Amino acid sequence: MVGNTVMHHLLLGLPVEQLGLAPYVAAVSSPLDVKGDELGLAFSPGATVHLLANIAGFVGADHLSMLLSTDTHKKKGVVVSLDIGTNTEITLSAHGRMIACSTASGPAFEGAHIRDGMRAAEGAIERVRITDDRLAFQTIGHTAPIGICGSGILDAIAQLKLCGAMNHKGGLDEEHPLVRRGEKLPEAVLADAEFTGHGHDIVLSRSDINEIQLAKGAMRAGIELLLDAAGVTAAEVDEFIIAGAFGTYIGVEAAVAIGMFPAIPLDRFRQVGNAAGIGAKQALLSTTRRAEAAGIGERVEYLELTVSERFQEEFLKAMYM
Repeated sequence: MVGNTVMHHLLLGLPVEQLGLAPYVAAVSSPLDVKGDELGLAFSPGATVHLLANIAGFVGADHLSMLLSTDTHKKKGVVVSLDIGTNTEITLSAHGRMIACSTASGPAFEGAHIRDGMRAAEGAIERVRITDDRLAFQTIGHTAPIGICGSGILDAIAQLKLCGAMNHKGGLDEEHPLVRRGEKLPEAVLADAEFTGHGHDIVLSRSDINEIQLAKGAMRAGIELLLDAAGVTAAEVDEFIIAGAFGTYIGVEAAVAIGMFPAIPLDRFRQVGNAAGIGAKQALLSTTRRAEAAGIGERVEYLELTVSERFQEEFLKAMYM
């Protein structure tokens, strides 16, 4: 079983209070074997549950499992492995050294805190293109739109930037045909009410854009600080692995266009989906892979961003589009 450190501790009945206070130390970091019946699981008598190691308070066994399934620990050169969620865990593997950090990316990529945001379900706008100031979109299930999910939000922001409707600070130009004045601030119209599934306009507001700026700023700052800690540059990254439910559908080109990811060639990016689940299956079926997972936990160094003097500087720079 894999999960973040809090889930791991709650499952085992371990204290979690210390995970909310600096320096966010896990009660247990090493891999564990526990009898299923001790956890209240109705498995066959004597069945054992194996829990992979936690790397740190905010980098749990789910991220370690992702590193296992992608073989990040075996790769040569410079590799960034990133698992996007409410917290985004990032590991940089550079010439045999592995360094990890966690950034508080928030739930905006999953549609939360966005006015018309929703999860990636039928009716969610998932792709946006703007050509000659005309907006076109694609929804999941090819049905009438009822909201916009994370991949659509990133696409929309990147397209608004590229067509000149949005500046590098995230401000919308009210003179642009796709932008209008909202109740308080400008907003971009993605779908008129007559074309939606609920009869209301679907828009992207300035406050929505700010939510994405905060999320992508934290993520990019984490990447930059890891590169700096390893003494390498973004141009030296040979492979950029993106995992997680949102990571499966993200438009990498859009993420690069708004500065969420470094501007490296697109063929270096690889989207791997639920890599944590795959790693858990591998650890279940193979004692060799289980031993490898334990070795990864021992190898990974943890970089605590909250004590970094440079984090705020990099975060503010990464807020720009």
